[in-house]
Amino acid sequence: MPNRLAQATSPYLLQHADNPVDWWPWEGSAFEEARRRDVPVFLSVGYSACHWCHVMAHESFEDDDTAVYMNEHFVSVKVDREERPDVDAVYMEAVQAATGQGGWPMSVFMTPDGEPFYFGTYFPPEARHGMPSFRQVLEGVHNAWTSRRDEVGEVAGKITRDLATRELTTGDAGTPTEETEALALLQLTRDIDSASGWFKGDTKFPPSMVIEFLLRHHARAGSVAALEMAEGLCGAMARSSLYDQVGGGFHRYVLTPRPGGPLVPHFEKMLYDNALLCRVYAHLWRATGSDLARRVALETADFMVRELRTPEGGFASALDADSDDGSGRHVEGAYYVWTPGQLAAVLGEDDARYAARYFGVTEEGTFEEGSSVLQLPQDAGVADAERIVSIRRRLLAAREERPRPGRDDKIVAAWNGLVIAALAETGALLDRPDLVDRATEAADLLVRIHLDDSARLTRTSKDGHAGTNAGVLEDYADVAEGLLALASVTGEGVWLEFAGFLLDIVLDQFTAEGGALYDTAHDAEPLIRRPQDPTDNATPSGWTAAAGALLSYAAHTGSEAHRNAAEAALGVVKALGPRAPRFIGWGLAVAEALLDGPREIAVVGAPDDEGFRSLRRTALRAGSPGAVLAAGLPDGEEFPLLRDRPLVDGMATAYVCRHFVCDAPTTDPELLARKLGR
Repeated sequence: MPNRLAQATSPYLLQHADNPVDWWPWEGSAFEEARRRDVPVFLSVGYSACHWCHVMAHESFEDDDTAVYMNEHFVSVKVDREERPDVDAVYMEAVQAATGQGGWPMSVFMTPDGEPFYFGTYFPPEARHGMPSFRQVLEGVHNAWTSRRDEVGEVAGKITRDLATRELTTGDAGTPTEETEALALLQLTRDIDSASGWFKGDTKFPPSMVIEFLLRHHARAGSVAALEMAEGLCGAMARSSLYDQVGGGFHRYVLTPRPGGPLVPHFEKMLYDNALLCRVYAHLWRATGSDLARRVALETADFMVRELRTPEGGFASALDADSDDGSGRHVEGAYYVWTPGQLAAVLGEDDARYAARYFGVTEEGTFEEGSSVLQLPQDAGVADAERIVSIRRRLLAAREERPRPGRDDKIVAAWNGLVIAALAETGALLDRPDLVDRATEAADLLVRIHLDDSARLTRTSKDGHAGTNAGVLEDYADVAEGLLALASVTGEGVWLEFAGFLLDIVLDQFTAEGGALYDTAHDAEPLIRRPQDPTDNATPSGWTAAAGALLSYAAHTGSEAHRNAAEAALGVVKALGPRAPRFIGWGLAVAEALLDGPREIAVVGAPDDEGFRSLRRTALRAGSPGAVLAAGLPDGEEFPLLRDRPLVDGMATAYVCRHFVCDAPTTDPELLARKLGR
């Protein structure tokens, strides 16, 4: 019989709706029930594409005996971390503080007041490798609750008090300086493995935001080392199994299972990774003209449109790592791996042998059960390019006949904001207007479904219906970032207006003393701690994303309030950047924009005039960090940058400004390009 999760809209919660565990969603009545029964709350947090979440669900939550014990002794609450990042952040902080590590599924035992006292992540069904079984954990917690309640209360109270005191401020750090950025670059050079191009470490996540910093630092300061590091990282990712060599797009991360062995991906594909990386490779192409960067940017954009776009025009959250291997088994990576025999069945013997050499497919396999993950251990010559295109096309067509990984169809506002920015800029830079159209449609969905009459955002939607969870700081910041990019690309000022609504909410609802920012609004549901984290993880933190969007909006409008808020928020970058640049890459990238101005570019003229189009194209392809563009008729009301910017000699004209103080205007695209250089 389905449990309470059957009414959820989250695909992750719905995956657990038929568990024998009597799950509750995160709501006040769950904690009231725990008080009434005088039992602890068991909180399980995960997300739909999480492999180990599926494993623990199959091993424990689908087990009748385990469920009987859980139902008798606990109130069990299931949370989708993508719907409630605030709940996830607060309790993950406790898990990491107590255990030194974190991850999903996250398992937390707490009092009916929400105070945590025992933590973990995945627990196996039987004890192994020094890890207790999940049943042992349940029994231990139950025994402690019933026989050592005072001790449990003491631990819970101490943890809660410790968490409550962890409020961050930017202090007197001031805004980042040239030295801040240079020291961050120096630290990154110490972390890089020059032989492989990757950062050091066995597990390798895509460092999208760090690469954006490197590209912006090169554009502003002319650093050859920064550009070489960015090219090395992008090349290593694109040639490895992190990148889907057949269908485009990136997996979540890769690791080395044995010393000297090939990199093996964790196969889930997340919308946010692909949005960020699409934009990075488009910007790398802008800086270098690299054919590889162009190909990867477009293939990643096409992957998102082909496999993640929903009927409503938004973009789904993720694809699972697991899928049916054709025999009824649900296996990690089954959709993506190949054997020599499978290549031959699709390509014929001659092309199969070539493809095996090109993509590193071996008889013994580089993954599991003799299968191989495709990568590029060597480059094909120019003469082979057409052959490789044909091979990729045929393999993709054959792969689409396989059982597909599950898709999490919920629309997350923040991640769709990242997609809007990526598709708008990639489409504009690489002459793909269809991608700009897809970005515009996603923006329209967010405005229609996620934004209410007072400009408050809903975190998620599904099937065209808004969810019930309030947007957090990253939603406001990333959606504003996407709308600002779309405004620059399309010349439609309505997107600038909507971004302004969102950023006014940031100023009103998310700010703290001294320039710090909270992850939840002042009027959000209170938790045991108000989450606040400036460090970038898989995506830009809400803090650094807000700083970037506030700075861009100030450049568009001249608003001192927004610029002052951006500068105050960036104090944390000056404090953390030189010591931990890999964890505040987006903040460092925003600091590059601040140090460069950012440039404010106004292009005035008739949209159908070739001179106007040429100036606009030149402005879009300039690499000036964080530059904003307003393009339209002189004195256009939608963009403050266009006001009092007349044509010169009746010709389309470009103005390059900082703080609304402009250089001499020009009608020459080549001169404009020089003005926008270093």
